[in-house]
Amino acid sequence: MIFHSWRETVLIALLAIAVDWLVGDPARLPHPVVGIGKLISFLEKRLLRNGLPSAAARLRGTALTLTVTASSGALAWAAVALAGLLHPWLGLAANVWLVSTTFAVKGLKQAAYRVYNPLVKGDLAEAREKVGWIVGRDTGDLSEKEVARAAVETVAENTVDAFVSPLFFALLGGAPLAMLYRAANTLDSMVGYRNEKYRDFGWASARLDDVLNWIPARLTGWLLALTAAVRKGASASASLRAIRRFAKLHPSPNSGIPESAVAGALGIELGGTNRYGGVVSERARMGWPTRELRADDIVSAVGMLYGVSYWIAGGLLCGLLAVW
Repeated sequence: MIFHSWRETVLIALLAIAVDWLVGDPARLPHPVVGIGKLISFLEKRLLRNGLPSAAARLRGTALTLTVTASSGALAWAAVALAGLLHPWLGLAANVWLVSTTFAVKGLKQAAYRVYNPLVKGDLAEAREKVGWIVGRDTGDLSEKEVARAAVETVAENTVDAFVSPLFFALLGGAPLAMLYRAANTLDSMVGYRNEKYRDFGWASARLDDVLNWIPARLTGWLLALTAAVRKGASASASLRAIRRFAKLHPSPNSGIPESAVAGALGIELGGTNRYGGVVSERARMGWPTRELRADDIVSAVGMLYGVSYWIAGGLLCGLLAVW
């Protein structure tokens, strides 16, 4: 449901982008995504049992997915509606703030630089620890190159999850749809694994996340290539060719697009051997490397993330000014 005219909806999106650029996620303010995570953990403990038949686990996982996404969207709807009843401008402000909490451009930059800074100082132990905060793979034995790869892959993938997708749904339906998307994405990150524990219970969460990210991931591929076209040392044509060649090799129908786009643009190789709980997972190698991965590629990946946000914000602003 859209609570404002389409012009106001675009304005809300632009203001939310600006809030995320400037403020990010203040540590001392309550964050809706933290609440979503706690709700998922609470319900998981009551729904997931050892030895559940496959069909029962899928049914319970589907109930979890529907409950969390519906309640997240409904609570955002109620917050915006209540604020709007108090004053229209307050409703607008509530919409802006809630939408901004579904973005994480500044947060991704900060997380990536927490890995980059110790890495360039030669403190591999700290870099391994910090990259472990943002990836699901085992990080205790990673080399400098592997730490850099993990950080680059995370920034690339989250260009979709933490910016383009929530913005896409914010433009369709303001804070309620953006928060519904964020709930679905959080579910996928918590229970959407293909391991023994979550293969059936997390099935609905993983499939919903795939569906919701399908269009935004493909838009992101083009935007990353467009960003590469104006970045020194990056190649837009190689980015597009890498998407066509490598994206389909990734186990996710969406994540391979931004990762291959960044790999092609920067002339590096992403993918390879990862370990999850000690289990080796071989991921398709993406890109045509012209050199070895290095710590500076983390900075380049962050630059491409911001480039995508600049293109989108600039396009929305120009469109808004043209028809206002």
